[in-house]
Amino acid sequence: MKKTWWKEAVVYQIYTRSFRDTSGDGVGDLNGVTEKLDYLQSLGVDILWLCPMYKSPNVDNGYDVSDYRDIMDEMGTMEDFERMLKEIHSRGMKLILDLVLNHTSDQHPWFHESKSSKDNPKRDWYIWRDKPTNWESIFGGPAWTFDPKTNQYYLHLYTKNQVDLNWENPEVRRELYDMIIWWIEKGVDGFRVDAINHLKKDLTDMPNPEGRNYVPAWEKMTNVDGIQDFLAELRDETFAKYDVVTVGEANSVRAHELAEWISEDEGKFNMIFSLEAHENWDPNLDPDRNVVTLKKILDRWQQSAQGIAWNSLYLENHDRPRTVSTWGNDQDYWRESAAALACMYFFMQGTPFIYQGQEIGMTNAPFDDIKMYRDVETKNLYRYKRKQGVPHAELMATIKKISRDHARTPMQWHDGKNAGFTEGEPWIELNPNYKWLNVETQTGDGQSILSFYKKMIALRKSHDCLLYGSTKLAETDCPDVYAYIREYENTRILVVSHLDSDGCYWSLKEKGQLLLANYQEFIDGRLQPYEARVYLLE
Repeated sequence: MKKTWWKEAVVYQIYTRSFRDTSGDGVGDLNGVTEKLDYLQSLGVDILWLCPMYKSPNVDNGYDVSDYRDIMDEMGTMEDFERMLKEIHSRGMKLILDLVLNHTSDQHPWFHESKSSKDNPKRDWYIWRDKPTNWESIFGGPAWTFDPKTNQYYLHLYTKNQVDLNWENPEVRRELYDMIIWWIEKGVDGFRVDAINHLKKDLTDMPNPEGRNYVPAWEKMTNVDGIQDFLAELRDETFAKYDVVTVGEANSVRAHELAEWISEDEGKFNMIFSLEAHENWDPNLDPDRNVVTLKKILDRWQQSAQGIAWNSLYLENHDRPRTVSTWGNDQDYWRESAAALACMYFFMQGTPFIYQGQEIGMTNAPFDDIKMYRDVETKNLYRYKRKQGVPHAELMATIKKISRDHARTPMQWHDGKNAGFTEGEPWIELNPNYKWLNVETQTGDGQSILSFYKKMIALRKSHDCLLYGSTKLAETDCPDVYAYIREYENTRILVVSHLDSDGCYWSLKEKGQLLLANYQEFIDGRLQPYEARVYLLE
């Protein structure tokens, strides 16, 4: 495996809208990111990933871009961006941006031209048809919207305000490539590429199963034959010309398919985000989930990538509820389970990603009224399911578990006004536990979750074994213990994470030096609830 800077880095994802507001309008901004760079540097992270800050009407919080080369009004100005980037680089950190290439906002000038007439030169920049197919959008409802002016339908895999670009048109691709190069020339160090496995379209119809009115479009529009040609051209025309890092959001890709996506020989990206572990070990979706299942999935990715590719490692992002509230126990073992889950994923082979607030153990919000939610996916789910007759109480029980808004409540800096996020009215309500769960409370506390993350980052950087070593599952007699050994040259490191609220009989079978733990006191021959340890083996 080649050694390179992004493999040795730790990435911190910033959902700018909820990170820090300096203008008082209740929406996080670029100057807020700049203000908190010293905090991020003290945490030890190397790369900042910024969610979309492009010009946008914010139907989907910036994932509906109306101008790729300008800054969203709420976020600041291009001068603010350039100052932020300069300050990031001056601290030895790097910046990656979100790229939204599958669709634009319906407010983008390209779409205004496209829908103006059937013979407009940009008509073919989007996908228009006389008759719609029977597809359901990813956020619910039909995936086609009728335009009365031209008497045709346009395709949108997400909301009707997020219009799919026609990647079959070389002019569209060239315009997007030029935009990417423009940002790289500005000094951006890489990209996370949104919804990348939907670029290629299959426009044939599908039969309706069980009498349903619509077929989920993502089933039809994921990894369509020919997509690798698009992705190879995207790589060759942009990323391959520079020393940048790329991460593709490719939710449906499985471990045995990773070679064409991320191998060092033929991969189109350096890493991808896959949802396989979240889909198959999420108690919101599968109440019978167990650690054995999780181990099988994650180890499959570890072994498939070994020697040929590089994993992205993550627990949380802007689209997932808080892991300590789903995979962990945010009531009885909040601190312990947040640390144990962190230890479990952080030391595998790959580049770790930390989502804002994860490093202090932020939890799901206790929002019990649909009016408290802002996410378009959540609101659409509620509206469409209510029309189908699903009871309000049943829907709210689901939403309280799975809504993306759980990850989007404002960052909890201290116990003062609005948790230090804004002097104004926050765009979304805060989680009320900010009074005790915040950065300031945990700073300086050697046993806090924040301190544990700092220790993990420092430990990873101090051992090449934790960067480039092989990964092998370690056998234990406890089904709820996730243990593995990293090995590199003459170094072996054992990582043990107990992911359950009960105790478990276990003892170290080899001599080793304890490098990290989330408990101060140990019980001989036993792991305590959500206990994590890391050993340097002799």
